[in-house]
Amino acid sequence: MAKRGKKYQDAQKLIDRSKAYEVEEAVSLVKETAKANFDETVEVAFRLGVDPKKADQQIRGAMVLPHGTGKTQRVLVFAKGEKAKEAEAAGADYVGEAEYIEKINQGWFDFDVIVATPDMMAEVGKLGRVLGPRGLMPNPKTGTVTFEVEKAVNDIKAGQVEYRVDKQSNVHVPVGKVSFETEKLVENLEAIIEQIIKVKPQASKGTYLKNVSIASTMGPGIKLDVSNYK
Repeated sequence: MAKRGKKYQDAQKLIDRSKAYEVEEAVSLVKETAKANFDETVEVAFRLGVDPKKADQQIRGAMVLPHGTGKTQRVLVFAKGEKAKEAEAAGADYVGEAEYIEKINQGWFDFDVIVATPDMMAEVGKLGRVLGPRGLMPNPKTGTVTFEVEKAVNDIKAGQVEYRVDKQSNVHVPVGKVSFETEKLVENLEAIIEQIIKVKPQASKGTYLKNVSIASTMGPGIKLDVSNYK
């Protein structure tokens, strides 16, 4: 096991590992234990009682956090004609067709999110091997394959986050920056907790929220008491 640095060890001493903290107290602790010399991202991690190998227990979607993520997303839109103009007017960073497919094939990745209109997916789909492993492939479930281009771009720019269960039944979602006011982090965190509960698959049996914790980029994990949200 890698030895942790002194800052991490000092931060860990502030946390009772046997305790599950109320959301507001946990957020305050995250801010207190964030010792890095940059504005760390605060992330929530869910351990869920689902079997991601089964199609009826897949969890994937997107939502706009009440106070955003603190990060400005660079949006690439694949669209043509009027929809391309709509994307540009909405503030998309890059808008185009074949020229951007070629750039990506050549190793260009100066963007964070891709939005594509359904009529462009036949071409964008050819990038599956390149975009898939990076989690950048547009998907209807996350609102990134749509003719509602203006709404998609606006949502992403406003602080939309995606959530997706991994092979180990975990979901990781950013909820803001350490510099956010405690109240705003709490509201963002509560919003994503409520959303994950809302999308619980009917086929999921037993305990759904097995473990929930938050941490800053370089800080220790803090277990949450989410019994009030069930």
